[in-house]
Amino acid sequence: MSSHDHQTPSEASQDLVESIVPYMPVVLPVAGAVLMFLLAFIAIYMA
Repeated sequence: MSSHDHQTPSEASQDLVESIVPYMPVVLPVAGAVLMFLLAFIAIYMA
């Protein structure tokens, strides 16, 4: 019998998540600021 190394999908997604985590303190506030700006722009435009 031959043995094969199989990479499970959970290992791949864990590596992806771990690679994104250091950027969260920058990405979340920027995304929140953009979202607030867009909502305010829509509210002013609709008024």
